[in-house]
Amino acid sequence: MTIAVVLFDLDDTLFAHRYAVDTAIARFLDTDDPAEVVRWHDLEELHYPRYLSGELGLIPQRRVRARAMAEPYGLALTTDTEADAWYDRYFVEYRRAWSLHTDTIPCLDALDAAGLRIGLITNGDLAFQTEKLELTSLDSRLEHVIASGDVGFAKPDARIFALACERFDVHPSQAVYVGDRLETDAVGAAGAGLTGVWLDRSGAGAVDEVAAHDPAAGIHTITTLAELPGLLA
Repeated sequence: MTIAVVLFDLDDTLFAHRYAVDTAIARFLDTDDPAEVVRWHDLEELHYPRYLSGELGLIPQRRVRARAMAEPYGLALTTDTEADAWYDRYFVEYRRAWSLHTDTIPCLDALDAAGLRIGLITNGDLAFQTEKLELTSLDSRLEHVIASGDVGFAKPDARIFALACERFDVHPSQAVYVGDRLETDAVGAAGAGLTGVWLDRSGAGAVDEVAAHDPAAGIHTITTLAELPGLLA
């Protein structure tokens, strides 16, 4: 079947999440120590999956991260109010740094010109992710937005990819999913019957990672969204 729908991940695929985090934590802590930026990313990688799995709510996992990040600075955020206030101050800087990757709009324009329908599947809270879409004007470019926090299951669960195809009323073989995480995005999508595209922006994906998931398995690798229209053509 021909491809009719292109579905995207949001953070670090269309939206420059890592850049915003790097900028925000450096401003908030008033530091140029890259180790502190890495530590904040590590805390996100550790605790955000706990929110996705349902172990913690969105706000409680933020409190855990805030307490762990503040502790080495001698700040004991003993109450939820203190932890929320710390995170809120960080979030002001995070929101100020919101932007899209430079290849996002040209890619969407090319897909629109090709007559392809466009949607989003994101592991996150619907209201929070919608705020990003609205501020960056992505909301008008997307036909459907599916968020794990709204539907109750997260990538790489096949159900979230199947739900997106149902929303678009297409067979999975008519849909492509593009994301920056190999297993969560590309492999998860391919397992649900879609074509998976891994956006490896750094180009540093291990050779064995790429070799294990080739086009024959329904998975492709690109290093920029500028490559996507040509791949689909």
